[in-house]
Amino acid sequence: MSAAITGLLAGMALGFAAFFGGFWAFLLVAFLGLVGLVIGSMLQGDLVLSDFMRSRDRR
Repeated sequence: MSAAITGLLAGMALGFAAFFGGFWAFLLVAFLGLVGLVIGSMLQGDLVLSDFMRSRDRR
């Protein structure tokens, strides 16, 4: 699935959540979408959390 189709589906899901559920449903869907994106990127190997963590030891 292309990035444009994925973005279209995500936008439609957020739009439906905002229309039918209100602002808090919109925020919940956006947050869960972000969590899913991070987990999916980690499983696919595109995102490695250790790249964002640095040790406190700065030698």
